[in-house]
Amino acid sequence: MDKFDVVIIGSGPGGYVAAIRAGQLALKTAIIEKDKELGGTCLNIGCIPSKALLTSSDHFSFAKKEAAKHGIVIENPRVDLPTMQKRKDKVVKTLTGGVRQLMKTNKVMVLEGMGTIMAPGKVSVKSSDGETQEIETKNIVIATGSVPIELPFAKFDGQKIVSSTEALCFTEAPEKLLVIGAGAIGLELGSVWNRLGSEVTMLEFLPRIAVGFDLELSNLLQRALTAQGIKFHLETKVTGVKVENGRVIASAEKANEKLTFEADKVLVSVGRKPFSEGLGAEKVGVEFDERKRIKVDKHFRTNI
Repeated sequence: MDKFDVVIIGSGPGGYVAAIRAGQLALKTAIIEKDKELGGTCLNIGCIPSKALLTSSDHFSFAKKEAAKHGIVIENPRVDLPTMQKRKDKVVKTLTGGVRQLMKTNKVMVLEGMGTIMAPGKVSVKSSDGETQEIETKNIVIATGSVPIELPFAKFDGQKIVSSTEALCFTEAPEKLLVIGAGAIGLELGSVWNRLGSEVTMLEFLPRIAVGFDLELSNLLQRALTAQGIKFHLETKVTGVKVENGRVIASAEKANEKLTFEADKVLVSVGRKPFSEGLGAEKVGVEFDERKRIKVDKHFRTNI
C-alpha cells in the first residue's frame, strides 16, 4: 500500500494549488481526479471555456456592429461555430496540460479515479475501468468543488433543459434561449448566445441581476445587456418547466401575474452546490452544515 504525507481529492484550482505547494515543501503528495483531465470545473467546464466563448462572440459582435465605424469593412460576417468551439477546446487543453506538467515538475503523483475516504488516513481510488487501490496518508485535503443546482421541476436532460456544462457546447445557437437565474453564469452564457444570434430571455427571482456585485455595476451591466438585445424579467418566480413537441415551456409568476415563456432550450443557472457524492466523508464522521457544506475552523480544518 502506497503511503503519502498528503492526499488531495479533486484537482480544481483548490486541489492543484494545494498539491503544488505540498510538493514544494518536499511532502510526498498524491492528487486524485475522477475525470480524465486535471483542472476541475473552472478549467474544463467553467470559467475558462466561458471566457473563451465570450472573447470569440465579442469579436463577432464587433465585426458585425462596430468594425465599419473604424473603417474596417467586413461584408456579411458569419459564425463558424465548430471552429469557435475548437478554439475554446484548444484553450482548455493548453491550460489543463499545463496543470499536468506542474504536477510532474513538483513530483505529485496523479491518480485517476473516484477518491473515497475509508477512514482517517485511508483513501480508496476506484478507476474508470473498475480497479480499486487503497492508499495511506497522514493528511487528506478535500477539494471536490461544486456542481450545478438542479430545480426539482426542471431536471437536466442535457438537450432541452441544460446546465452550464451543456450550454458551453451547443453545436448551433438556439433560436430562443431561456435563462433561469441572472447570476454570473447565466449572464455570461446568455450574453454569448445572444451575440451569436439567439433571442435570449432571462428570468430572475430577485429584483436585480448579478447579486453580490456592486449595485451600480449591476445596473450598468443590465443596461448594456439590454442594449445588446437581452430581455430581463426580474422578481419573477419560475414555477414549472416542461418539454412539449420539442419546445420548452416555462411557467412563472410576477406580482400575482402568471406568465408563460417558450424556448428551444432552457439554461438553469440558479447557483452551484458542494459536490461530495461518493466522498465518504460523512461515514468517517466529518461534520456538515444544513446546506451539505463541510464544517471547518478558521484554518479550514474539519472536526477530524
